[in-house]
Amino acid sequence: LLLPDNYDFLLKYKSKKEFLDSVVDNYSDQKEFHQAVEEVIHSIWDTATSSEEYCKFNILDRIVVPDRTIIFRIPWMDDKNNVHVNLGYRIQFNSAIGPYKGGLRFHPNVNLGVLKFLAFEQVFKNSLTGLNLGGGKGGSNFDPKGKSDKEIMSFCYAFMNELYRHIGRRTDIPAGDIGVGAREIGYMFGQYKKIRNAFTGVLTGKGTNWGGSLIRPEATGYGLVYFVLEMLDTRKDSLKGKTVTVSGSGNVAQFACEKLIELGAKPVTLSDSSGFIHDPDGITQEKIEYVKKLKSVRSARILEYAKKFNVEYVEGKRPWSIKCDIALPCATENELNLDDAKQLTHNGCYVVAEGANMPSTTNAVHHFINQKILFGPGKAANAGGVAISGIEMSQNSTRIPLTRDKVDGLLKEIMQRVHNTCVKYGKKDDFVNYVDGANIGGFVRVADSMIDQGIV
Repeated sequence: LLLPDNYDFLLKYKSKKEFLDSVVDNYSDQKEFHQAVEEVIHSIWDTATSSEEYCKFNILDRIVVPDRTIIFRIPWMDDKNNVHVNLGYRIQFNSAIGPYKGGLRFHPNVNLGVLKFLAFEQVFKNSLTGLNLGGGKGGSNFDPKGKSDKEIMSFCYAFMNELYRHIGRRTDIPAGDIGVGAREIGYMFGQYKKIRNAFTGVLTGKGTNWGGSLIRPEATGYGLVYFVLEMLDTRKDSLKGKTVTVSGSGNVAQFACEKLIELGAKPVTLSDSSGFIHDPDGITQEKIEYVKKLKSVRSARILEYAKKFNVEYVEGKRPWSIKCDIALPCATENELNLDDAKQLTHNGCYVVAEGANMPSTTNAVHHFINQKILFGPGKAANAGGVAISGIEMSQNSTRIPLTRDKVDGLLKEIMQRVHNTCVKYGKKDDFVNYVDGANIGGFVRVADSMIDQGIV
């Protein structure tokens, strides 16, 4: 579909503020989504509004509206035969460059605004990888904590009884996220296979015995550290001898620490929702193995680490007061605010890279950039997870599994590609604004693809 040459070229919005106000007016109760859109629009505004093609095809209005939003009821029964009802969601945001790809999150704070923000971010993250993957996200306000294996299985079956209608290996390929690990993926895959009578790569994060990829659990944490390596290399620096504060204690934090140790850095903190531990001697591989076992028990707290290794535990706080060279927020959204950012820079931190999705508030991000800190936003720095998911999809299609070294090599290549795109679009003089680079680089590929496909 081509627009006529005499199409009236008018920019619909007089200012960036007018556009952002329209998003808030249309989705007034979705504050997380507002924050994600604002961060992207600040970066891409000049690019989007200076292009006659982008304006003709009204890319700005189209790119902030999901292709479809699916909401459904999930009734399930607990071990005492009590019936519960949760809400299930799948946000299929944009498929301009490939089938929808993004995780499923089971957590009590899941709502439409949270999932729309995650799906919107996923569009640009997936674009940055160079893989042909669109963006989506889903999940439920179900809380897996304190539930038995039987209850988890019952819920996963009930969730898939509705979700199966909307996904497929050429349509939408979910993965895991918070509250959804290998066990949950297994239960959901089993139910999908039974309903469809088909063994296909419809989910990623599967067990390696039945179609999963090596390094998938490690991918986000390893990829985060590979991205930090690329950032440091722009200043002819390395990880060796660096002190690193890490938040969280799940997969991303664990494997980020593992790769940091391997490359000669010293991680000194981990956290959970109750507080953080500070191990000034450094978290070793032996200690990481303990954390892995600890976190396999869903009710376990990071406090147990402090007791076992006789280190400081700070209740109710995040680790950003600890002096460091590098900070890696790997827990959850908005865990690092402006005061934390000021404390980090005051203490000499000069690299911050996000292992979680949008863990830094808008004001904190602006502070890092104003201070010329090397700041890697989540859509770039934590793209390793979806990168390996894409590689898992490829292995499913060929039925040929790849070796660990091959997958790890591909992960490094993809993170280097993401970094190079950020530099291409974000470098000005001697400073790389990775936020602008990631947003513009991700946007251009998606927007150009949308124009190629017409008004759909």
